[in-house]
Amino acid sequence: MAEITTEEQPTRAEARRMRRFDNPWRNPKLIWGAGLLLGIVALGLIGRVLWDPDLVFTGSSMLRLPPVGFENMRGQAGTLANPLGTDGAGRDVLALLIIGAPNSLFVGVLASLIGMSIGIFLGFTAGFVGGRVDDVIRVLSDVMITIPPLLILVVFQSAFGDVSLTMMAVLIAGFVWQSPTRLIRAQVLSMREAGYVQMARLSGASTMHIMFREMLPNLVPYLFGSFIANVTTSIVTAVGLEVLGLGPQRVPTLGRTIYEAINAGALIQNLWWWWAIPTLLLAVMFIGLLLINLGLDEVSNPRLRKL
Repeated sequence: MAEITTEEQPTRAEARRMRRFDNPWRNPKLIWGAGLLLGIVALGLIGRVLWDPDLVFTGSSMLRLPPVGFENMRGQAGTLANPLGTDGAGRDVLALLIIGAPNSLFVGVLASLIGMSIGIFLGFTAGFVGGRVDDVIRVLSDVMITIPPLLILVVFQSAFGDVSLTMMAVLIAGFVWQSPTRLIRAQVLSMREAGYVQMARLSGASTMHIMFREMLPNLVPYLFGSFIANVTTSIVTAVGLEVLGLGPQRVPTLGRTIYEAINAGALIQNLWWWWAIPTLLLAVMFIGLLLINLGLDEVSNPRLRKL
């Protein structure tokens, strides 16, 4: 058996470097995705300090000014007072992004938190308890998953009119718990016969203790991935409602800004900055969520990691 020479042995610095990069949570996709979302959050937090949020009100600036470096159809050039231009109501587009982007992200995160909480509880209960409880939860989730959420939400919000951001998130959460429930139930069914679960049962641990203290930690990467997917679905649903003219009427969001641009004929008038910049920011938000989801998949599944 050949001996390893001193030259072949890794140095301490190389060993520390290898251990550092071996950490699955140092995933480039995960880091880049989190960085994009944190940038949007920072836009809302720091932007309120560095920029005047009152520019979000109607008539606070000149109408239809283009971004800096561009001219509109009337020959007006952009100014540093409104670096991203203004809309047809004289509102600063940068101020709309500073206020609207965190609001859109807030709706998605809150709806996903509520939906995932419901899905975790029902999924664990159905998979671990079984029997008639499992049958009722499974049938309920199967029925709810066939209902088109956007259609129901359109009817509801058309009937009740203006709603708050929190109310819209709660409404959307009522249609995003079914998929986590089904998937978590499937995971729990495969885990409940594991040795550590059987040992916990023999030791007299309660059902709640086994489900949420023994089994839940093993599903953390998977639950994070499901949570991010639900955030994306919730944001898409919220933007869809807002582009149709529903949702919060007095609170700036990215979807509301795009709706107002389309409704005011921004496409015809070549006011591209009014709708293109919020759309681009939405795309950045979705790319960040996608990267986080891909990164979490690699964290939870070692076979997806590059050697």
